[in-house]
Amino acid sequence: MGRPTLVSLAKELGVSRQTVSNVLNSPHLVKPETRDRVRKAIEASGYRPNQAAQALRKQKSGTLAMRIYPSSDGIYGAVMDRFLHRLVSEARARSYNIMPITAIDDRDELQQLCALYDKGSIDGCLLSGTSEHDERPRVLAQRQIPVVTFGRPWGDDELSHYWVDVDGAGATAAATRDFLARGHERIGFVGIEAGSGPGDDRRRGWQEAMTQAQPHVDLSQMDTHGVDSIETGVSAARELVARGATAFVCPSDSLAFGALVHLRNAFPDSYQTMPVIGFDDSPVARALGMSSVGQPVEMAVHLLVEAIIAQLKDPEGTLPEPVLLQGSVTMREPVMPVSPAQE
Repeated sequence: MGRPTLVSLAKELGVSRQTVSNVLNSPHLVKPETRDRVRKAIEASGYRPNQAAQALRKQKSGTLAMRIYPSSDGIYGAVMDRFLHRLVSEARARSYNIMPITAIDDRDELQQLCALYDKGSIDGCLLSGTSEHDERPRVLAQRQIPVVTFGRPWGDDELSHYWVDVDGAGATAAATRDFLARGHERIGFVGIEAGSGPGDDRRRGWQEAMTQAQPHVDLSQMDTHGVDSIETGVSAARELVARGATAFVCPSDSLAFGALVHLRNAFPDSYQTMPVIGFDDSPVARALGMSSVGQPVEMAVHLLVEAIIAQLKDPEGTLPEPVLLQGSVTMREPVMPVSPAQE
């Protein structure tokens, strides 16, 4: 009988080659019962990893991977398009390439990144879209795969990887205080469902500014929750107007655009007296004169690339402190040529 291989072990156990590889290199990705069964078979077979393959892994590919997400309405996608273009430019200036990947979920993303790293196809990776209970940074750090994230480790302060994020709470608080200074007392929040790290952070800024100005007011009537979409913005604005809202803070430009659609159609002669602000300062916001919070994407990318290149040059070096960047609030007067049919 020949020397056991990943392929022969996988065939014997009725699992995939990747599953056997994961048990050896990324055991956290495999169900406990499968992991135990594969480990017993590995021990019984006397299998040993290929030393030549391990030596190959030590070579540098000059490539970093990043998952790209589909865009639901083209507004948020414009911001990430800007991020990716800058990322490619910053990486190329340091003789690195960017490998975009797609994934059906976080687990699939992890499996792909670990497999690419094990094969020597990438040297490290960048993550975005961080959320509560996000296991990706921890898993990659345990695998000693260099990683940086655009987004905080929400609710997990023990993580030690490098991250850059934007202070969403600070920006929405500033926008809320601006509306209060203009005389608006009933300021609605067109929110995203709870559990989204950035969405919750942006809601917190609105809550803190409102509570500071009106400590005894019940904010629940001025808060809505829904998916991040134009349609949600329309329905939420309609609901909040019925509750007396005269100004609206939104954690995305998609929601803000939906709110403006409703206001423009419901109050064609006075909608400009009911201010709305979004988040991301997308091309749509600028074209329609919509107030929004801009994210310093270029600075975020620069810091992330600098940090991961430093990790690759000196894996044992001390990581720099994570960075929380400030967003820029831009107030505009909207011009919305919207027909009732669009609502």
